[in-house]
Amino acid sequence: MKAIYLDAFSGISGNMLLGAFLQAGVPLAYLRQELAKLPLPGEYELTATPVAKQGIRAQYVEVKLAADEEDASAPPCGPQGQHHDHHHHHHRTLQDIEAMIVRAPLSARVQETAQRIFSQLAEAEGAVHGQPKEAVAFHEVGAVDSIVDIVGTAICLDYLGIEQVLASRLNVGSGFVRCAHGLMPVPAPAVAELLRQWPTYAFGAEEELTTPTGAAVVRALAESAPALPEDFSVSAIGYGAGTRDLPLPNVLRLYVGERAGGSAEETPLVLSTNIDDMNPEIYGYLFDRLRAAGALDVWVTPIYMKKNRPAHELTVLVPPERRADCTDIIFRETTSIGLRVTRLAERIACDRRVASVETRYGTVHVKAASWQGKIATTSPEYEDCRRLAEAQGVPLKDVYAEARRALAFRLGEA
Repeated sequence: MKAIYLDAFSGISGNMLLGAFLQAGVPLAYLRQELAKLPLPGEYELTATPVAKQGIRAQYVEVKLAADEEDASAPPCGPQGQHHDHHHHHHRTLQDIEAMIVRAPLSARVQETAQRIFSQLAEAEGAVHGQPKEAVAFHEVGAVDSIVDIVGTAICLDYLGIEQVLASRLNVGSGFVRCAHGLMPVPAPAVAELLRQWPTYAFGAEEELTTPTGAAVVRALAESAPALPEDFSVSAIGYGAGTRDLPLPNVLRLYVGERAGGSAEETPLVLSTNIDDMNPEIYGYLFDRLRAAGALDVWVTPIYMKKNRPAHELTVLVPPERRADCTDIIFRETTSIGLRVTRLAERIACDRRVASVETRYGTVHVKAASWQGKIATTSPEYEDCRRLAEAQGVPLKDVYAEARRALAFRLGEA
């Protein structure tokens, strides 16, 4: 199982994540190419610079905003010492950001991951300000640089084919931080909300070391691990630099590797309910929301209920830690008033990874499943193939076939 371990001894932020991914092997050109698919033309420039933090070679990533040149005097707002936003950025709602991500020709996996992270941010901000997450107007986290950080993180995870994210205790820092709402204690309220039940500590600097973006990535994607697991075979290490020079190295250490035994994952739960009075157009939107919230699989089965009334049984396969989020979505988005919750007796799954292959039509992500060390099946990413088929004016099936040939050739070389 392809995995990463985030060693956040000096905190974690969006630009630290991107810097660590770049040093661990994600090409800067690829990251820029994928980020360029977002509808943000001319609003920013992504730069990456090698730096040294307390003697550690690291990569510093900065999102240079076009607006910065117009209003360089705007006070910083957000993570002091790691990353910053400005008051003059556009305020965006969760719906605005999700629409931007969905419209962009990114892979389905990137879209789902980015939406999951933003959903966690909106939920935390809403809890702090007493609003539903749909009503939250993002100040810091909705700014261009944080959109780039979050979508960029999803792109890097997809490029590396990461199936599991692990993270250490988080050093949150101490002191106070100035943001759009005024002077706030560290950790800022949104960070504190995001890191409920996550092990944290404060050491080494009176600065905000863990930012809302970094905390949201951990909350949305990661499993807690106090140390690098014994079965983790490291293939690369990357260091992403923060902005400040601190008494401790202001870097995030990222390990990339394979886990021989995979995760000691809990048996997934099955959430199910019968629905006979809902507009069927809602199901597509519902599926997207559930997958973005971490559902492993979602499907409906045609059934008949009392008086031979046609209906659908909605079934959602979820990890135990995603149960509450998915339950909330079902009750909010459907007409269901009750759920059945069961635990699978056993779940057997192939090892899965995502590979990026070059075809004569363009880049395609291909999911490969293996069983007992041998490839069992491959599946090119539909959205990639569709986009290339439309752009090149060729049959979709030809793009699929070309992607499978490219993967077979790549595996043959290996």
